[in-house]
Amino acid sequence: MPVIKLDDLSKSYGNVEVLHSINLEMQDAEFTVLVGPSGCGKSTTLRMVAGLESVTSGEIYIDGKPVSNLEPKERDLAMVFQDYALYPHMNVAKNMSFALRLEKRPKKEIQSKINEVAEILGLTEYLHRKPAELSGGQRQRVAMGRALTRDSSTFLFDEPLSNLDAKLRTQMRAELAMMRQRVRKNMIYVTHDQIEAMTLADRIVVMHGGYIQQQGTPEELFKNPKNKFVAGFLGTPPMNFINVDIVRQADDVYLHGSGFKLRCDHATAERLHNSRSQDVLMGVRPCDLNYNPEAATDSAIDIDVVISEYIGAQSVLIGDCGGQDVMVELKSDTPIALGERLRFSVNLNDLHFFNLDDDEAIG
Repeated sequence: MPVIKLDDLSKSYGNVEVLHSINLEMQDAEFTVLVGPSGCGKSTTLRMVAGLESVTSGEIYIDGKPVSNLEPKERDLAMVFQDYALYPHMNVAKNMSFALRLEKRPKKEIQSKINEVAEILGLTEYLHRKPAELSGGQRQRVAMGRALTRDSSTFLFDEPLSNLDAKLRTQMRAELAMMRQRVRKNMIYVTHDQIEAMTLADRIVVMHGGYIQQQGTPEELFKNPKNKFVAGFLGTPPMNFINVDIVRQADDVYLHGSGFKLRCDHATAERLHNSRSQDVLMGVRPCDLNYNPEAATDSAIDIDVVISEYIGAQSVLIGDCGGQDVMVELKSDTPIALGERLRFSVNLNDLHFFNLDDDEAIG
């Protein structure tokens, strides 16, 4: 499979620049997910790769060859759109084979390819149905099947699950993951849903404001976010951010926040030497706050419970810590009452720190 490279890629509409010098290399048979909020430039990037949007500056290379001036049909790509884009008067088999029939492939070859892809996607029993007779998830599978029958080197997905309800999205996410194991092709997938990104990607590319904020494996980005935006975007519930002062008393270093004072170990104190001021932003994920009423004062924070959201095996608490909102995950059998003050121990190794002036990670 070819390597796809975006070299200093930019896009402008008139005087408005929406993509700023994007540099990205997608490896052989890699599932790359472009993720970010609406308007970050992820779909524009995908459409430029597909040839549906022109390039303002920079170049797109596929297998070392520049393709920015090539028509979409010359790029050996197949695209799955958000709205399925199926022909309502054609049955599933004819929708899936449309491109092959345009190319005047032999009938036996077309039928063999339809049967192969239908088996992969669980569509065999629906081949004679029209799109109107299918559920949303089945229609999306047909749209994917139409792309797969083309046997292109690279498949592009533009938010393919966004029109589905939550339960169906979860099901389709699992089906996509299974399909990924059977079809070892380059895949570039665009979504605003960070759960899709975390569960599907070999590599995540987080975008914001037309820039790539960070790229890497899901684990790398989750454990070592480069800045506050990445830290807050990846993870459900999102990371808590709390303003703290770095206070040095004799040989000890403390993180002093409103309503708490955490004593730092040597490793944490060393990390904080890289801060540009005595005021920093402390990040802690809701799953890393551990309910412990016996914890020592200098290793815990106290939270006044404001809202408790019961979601089955666990609850998500929204509480107040010295005037700042804090979210916590805990087991649903933990006794809690609204307005109650609970103590949560903090593992210093789980903390993240960010400079206040530019939101970049410290250490």
